[in-house]
Amino acid sequence: MIYQTFAKLYDDLMDPAMYDQWLDFVSERQPDKNANWLDLACGSGRLAVKLIQDGYQVSGFDLSDEMLALADEHAHEADVELPFVQGDMLNLSELDQYDVVSCFADSLCYLPDESSLKQCFGQVFEHLNDKGKFLFDVISPYQTDEVYPGYMYNYVDDQQAFLWTTYQTEEPHSVEHDLTFFVKNSKENQYTKINELHHERTYDLDTYIDLLKSVGFQTVSCSSNFGKSKIDEKSTRWFFECVK
Repeated sequence: MIYQTFAKLYDDLMDPAMYDQWLDFVSERQPDKNANWLDLACGSGRLAVKLIQDGYQVSGFDLSDEMLALADEHAHEADVELPFVQGDMLNLSELDQYDVVSCFADSLCYLPDESSLKQCFGQVFEHLNDKGKFLFDVISPYQTDEVYPGYMYNYVDDQQAFLWTTYQTEEPHSVEHDLTFFVKNSKENQYTKINELHHERTYDLDTYIDLLKSVGFQTVSCSSNFGKSKIDEKSTRWFFECVK
C-alpha cells in the first residue's frame, strides 16, 4: 500500500505513547540487544529509532517511499543510523536472516486476504534464524465489527483539513477507511482535495494461530494490552510472540 498525503499526517497524529508501549512489549521479549532485528512495515520509523536508541541493531523495511523518507528524517533528527530497505512484505527474498522480526500498528491487516497473510508469515519464518522471534500486533474482530463501524475523526489546522470515516464492508471482520484531505496550496485560501481509501481486514484468533503454525512456528503466544493482559471478548488489539 502506498501512503500519500496520509503519511505525514499519520505521523503527526500518532500517539507517541504507543511507541513507548511497543518498545516495552518487544524489549521484554527480546532482552538481547545484539540481536539482528528487522522492523517490517516500519512506517515513519518511530519505533525503529527508539529501538536503536535503546541499543538494538535494527533495519527498517517498508513499501512506501513517503514513509521511508519520514523514517530517514526521524533517524537524522535522532542522530542514529537506521538502514532501510524498500519492498513488499510478501517477498523478502533479497533480505538477510534475522533474530527478530517485528511488525506493528496493525500493518498486517492491510494485506488483502488470508492467502497473503500466510505468505507473509512464511516469508518471515524463512528469514528468521533458529529460535528467532516474530513479534507483531493486529486489530481484533471486536475492533472491526463493533468499534470501527461509523467511526469519524476530523482534524483541521492552518494548512489542511482531514476527514476520516470508517465503514464496515461485506467481508468478515473488514472495514474501509475513507480519508479526505483538503491541503492548502500556494494560492491563498485555495485547497486541493485528495481522497484515499484504506482497507483493513482481520481474522479470528484461531486463524492467526493456525496460519503461524502451518508455516512452521513452534510456539505462538497471544495477549492484549501490549502484552500485559489476557485476550477477552472486548480486546481491540492482539499481540503475538512467535518462536521459530
